[in-house]
Amino acid sequence: MSVKNWMSWEGGVDLVALTDPSLSQPDVILLVARMVHTPVGSTPAGVILWQPDVNQAPQVFGFLAGDVKVGAYFGPHIFAGTPFEHAPVLQAMISIKDDLPGQASARVEVAGMVFETQMTGLGELEAFNRPPAAMPPFAQMGIEAAAGSVSLKVNGKPVDVIIPPTGISGGPAAVWTPAGIYTR
Repeated sequence: MSVKNWMSWEGGVDLVALTDPSLSQPDVILLVARMVHTPVGSTPAGVILWQPDVNQAPQVFGFLAGDVKVGAYFGPHIFAGTPFEHAPVLQAMISIKDDLPGQASARVEVAGMVFETQMTGLGELEAFNRPPAAMPPFAQMGIEAAAGSVSLKVNGKPVDVIIPPTGISGGPAAVWTPAGIYTR
C-alpha cells in the first residue's frame, strides 16, 4: 500500500463517550496525544467534540493543536471524506500524564474551557492493526491498553459518561495509546 498521508503519535489518551444512554452517537470525543508527528511538523494535538445538548451545535468541536499548522493538516490529509474533514483548528494546551502504572490522564485547555479525563485500571498493552474503513478512512497501527474506568471533568465539574464497547476508530472507546500511526 502506497502511503500519501500519515501522522504518528506518542502518549495518546482517547475517550469516546455518551452522556445519556438514549443517545445513538457519542456527544463526547476527546482524542489527544502528548506529541503528534506529521509531514508539516510536530506538536501536542488531537480532536474534540463536546456537545452536552445534542439538540444544539457542539460547544467545542475541532482539531486541537499547539501549532495550528499541524492541526490544519489533519482534515484534508487524514480525515478527508469524514464529518471531521472541514473541522476548525483550535489552539490548545494539552498535557498528558502516564507515569503511574495502570493510569493515564489528559488535561486540555481550549476555547476558554478545561477538559480533564483520567483512565485507571488499564489493561494489558495490545498491538492493533486496523485496515481502512468508511470511518475512519485510514489504516491504523500501534499499541493500546483499554481503560477499566474513566472519569471526565469539564471546567472542574464531574460529568457522568457511558463508554460504548467500541470507539469511532474501531478499537476500545476509552484507551491509552503509547504509540500509533494513521496512514492513507
